[in-house]
Amino acid sequence: MEKRATLARIASLTDDVEDIDAGIAAAHSDDEHDPEGSTLAFERARISTLLGQDRAYLEEIERAQGRLADGTYGTCEHCGAAIPPERLAARPVARVCVQCRIPSE
Repeated sequence: MEKRATLARIASLTDDVEDIDAGIAAAHSDDEHDPEGSTLAFERARISTLLGQDRAYLEEIERAQGRLADGTYGTCEHCGAAIPPERLAARPVARVCVQCRIPSE
């Protein structure tokens, strides 16, 4: 379910980027002098960032599926302890327990 929702967001965001690109191309705008150009550029950058985040999350989901398949899902990659069910419920792609959690996760 998590993977399906992420794939749907990726598809929607990809459509949004394509729509913005089409709008920019149709307008032949010069971002520097067109007041709408900067707005379109900002919106494209914002959506591209969200798209990148969702693609990275999809990779994490696929890694979690691999851990599920090989029987290591729910085991901390750092200390080997069980990851609490509450943590997995909140973050299904968690690779480490709360005690070993790294700031970049």
